[in-house]
Amino acid sequence: MTGKVSKEPIRNNQTDMEQSTKARGDRCTAILLAAGKGLRMGGETRKQFMDVSGMPLFTYSLQTMDTCDIITDIVITVPEGDQEYCRETIDTCGLGGKVRKIVVGGRERCFSVHNALQAVDWPCDYAFIHDTARPFIEESTMERLYDEVRINKACVAAVPSKDTVKISDTEGFVVQTPKRKNVWIVQTPQVFDFELIKTAHEKMVEQYDELLKKGVIITDDAMVAETFTGNKVKLVMASYRNIKVTSPEDLVTVFAYMKEKK
Repeated sequence: MTGKVSKEPIRNNQTDMEQSTKARGDRCTAILLAAGKGLRMGGETRKQFMDVSGMPLFTYSLQTMDTCDIITDIVITVPEGDQEYCRETIDTCGLGGKVRKIVVGGRERCFSVHNALQAVDWPCDYAFIHDTARPFIEESTMERLYDEVRINKACVAAVPSKDTVKISDTEGFVVQTPKRKNVWIVQTPQVFDFELIKTAHEKMVEQYDELLKKGVIITDDAMVAETFTGNKVKLVMASYRNIKVTSPEDLVTVFAYMKEKK
């Protein structure tokens, strides 16, 4: 199951890619997910395309990946029909020097990732999978993730929970209170050995409907890796500012962070 891709790469800045590869020794592809419906934000504009301080939301993480030395190639997933808009937007913003393909997303997030992985037809050692609804990913986090994935093959950006977490039963009663020191809030990027996560997603697609019947819902790529490879996933300290824009209330925090950066 492979998503539709744009006919031509947006740009192929091969000289810069080769220089970065020689410096790092690895090819790292960023998969930027911008294919969601964004229904919880309300309004007519999809969340990932809404204007935030003069730029569409999805371009902030693209900007980080575009300038990060670790990343050599980029794939972006978008809703069907938005390929040209995405291409024109990143050109207007002066971004996309590393963007190789724009891929149509799938019916669920995990299928969008699968489509992007299938579209990678260049050498790739590691995949950095990131939700573009998180505009504040930091290069220092990227460095830590890169160091860990080379050792452990699978790692995710995360932060320790500041709150006590309760596990409930189906009726909403508390059945367990895990030790807070062991509870982490998982973010993106989630980073994997490329062949490991590609194989895991291929297995996920084959068994998805069967899992759904059993009540198993795939919520992130770490779960895909855990379920279909058995490879342990390392938690890597990220930043509490790496928030995900989900509802209108989150924009208050986004604009506060942006104001501090000016």
